[in-house]
Amino acid sequence: MFLGVDVGGTNTDAVLMDGRRLVGAAKVPTTIDVTSGIASAVSELLAQTGRTDSIEAVVVGTTHFTNALLERANLAPTAVMRLSLPATELLPPLVEWPDGLKNAIGGQTYMVGGGNEFDGREISPLNRQDIADAVRDMQARGIRAVAVSGVFSPVDPAHEDQAAAVIHGAAPDLRVCLSHQNGRIGLLERENAAALNACLGEVADSTIQGIERSLEMLGLNVPLFMSQNDGTLMDTSFARQFPVLTISSGPTNSMRGAAYLTGVTDGIVVDIGGTSTDVGALVRGFPRESAVAVELAGVRTNFRIPDVESIALGGGSVISQDPWSIGPESVGYRLTTDALAFGGDTMTATDCAVASGAARLGNPGRVAHLAPELVARATADVQARVETQVDRMKLSRDDVPVVLVGGGSILLGDSLSGASRLMRPEHADVANAIGAAIAQVSGQVERVYSLDSGTRDEAVADCTAAAIARATEAGADRATVEVVDVEEVPLTYVPSNATRVRVKAVGDIAPSALRRPQN
Repeated sequence: MFLGVDVGGTNTDAVLMDGRRLVGAAKVPTTIDVTSGIASAVSELLAQTGRTDSIEAVVVGTTHFTNALLERANLAPTAVMRLSLPATELLPPLVEWPDGLKNAIGGQTYMVGGGNEFDGREISPLNRQDIADAVRDMQARGIRAVAVSGVFSPVDPAHEDQAAAVIHGAAPDLRVCLSHQNGRIGLLERENAAALNACLGEVADSTIQGIERSLEMLGLNVPLFMSQNDGTLMDTSFARQFPVLTISSGPTNSMRGAAYLTGVTDGIVVDIGGTSTDVGALVRGFPRESAVAVELAGVRTNFRIPDVESIALGGGSVISQDPWSIGPESVGYRLTTDALAFGGDTMTATDCAVASGAARLGNPGRVAHLAPELVARATADVQARVETQVDRMKLSRDDVPVVLVGGGSILLGDSLSGASRLMRPEHADVANAIGAAIAQVSGQVERVYSLDSGTRDEAVADCTAAAIARATEAGADRATVEVVDVEEVPLTYVPSNATRVRVKAVGDIAPSALRRPQN
């Protein structure tokens, strides 16, 4: 059996799955420190089911890492080393970063000789002496992590790998993140992704240790896995290396859970929580990825992230009448104490759903005084805002299947403009935790190849082998790994017949990963 946990802005959900059967589910308010909320949800679930001996693993989707970036808290002092000189001096590392975040990680940058052209030719030889000098300066400044970024390193990562060897030789305790393992082709966005990943390393270590200790106190000395933002999972050693891949894992857990509960592999998923509504698209059963650069904590990045539209609308959204508004303010995890239906003094979207008869929560008598016109206006407003997001997510004007999940799905009626079918599956309120519990392990690789020096088939085969290897490294059973997506994009206006290849491979958790506790 697998135990899945997902941390949302309002609630933390936990489920126990025996194969494809839901054994039990628990929902508790999310706590400020997050970890104690995870422990509380798991504790309630275990008390409800009485099952601990047959649990094989725990899978957690958490907001720890997103919160650390947004709050600029507990980030490791981090340097960025770019392998590029004499090129790229006009736009140095960390350019356009918010001052607060740059200061939070130290804002130390270095540029040394190295890097490649788009076709793999060296811009200049790698300057090992300058790298060694930079490492000594980092040690003097108390730097504990470094992101290494080479120009066109996805084409040829050799300079980044060689720089990492020099750094490890001079400072074995320095955490090193290589940009070709984190982001896509664009230099600045890929460099930013590596820098964010580097500064989150210590948060990852402390978070994973805290969750493991909480599970052990509950009698669960089993492997821990973390949810990735592509709807799959990774073991804790991989999560410590790539914590940035957990960001936005909440919506993708919900989307995978929606696909599992309904059998829909292509369609739209609307996940309404207590604070926000996330709308995303399923493609072949997995979340569609964003094809453009995404801002994270004010920083442009191009690492893998789901194509999700989010709005500040949820069950806890505060309703104001003068002037009229629903959100963005939310009572969040205080819904059961602050909302009118629960004896509080704040009118929320949930109160209007209860007053309309669409939801059975709290005490309906406490919202009986709400005017029918007000309730109707709130219901129509919520409906219109969700329909707008669904329309923005569709790639054509044709109606598509839409799945409603999340505890806040009670805010919507039984029809939705743009939906060919509107499904509200059983257990929709814990679809996020179900998505975590049933997740597989993935590996994804994106590279640029020159077809003047090799064939298309050789390029795809090389990228496929790398994706399968990465899935295996993340904890997948090699015998079950299969390729689920291959994308080829010729690079126009570029000599040497260059093409970009992206491959995603997915497999079940390896039995060996289930037998060993993750330390």
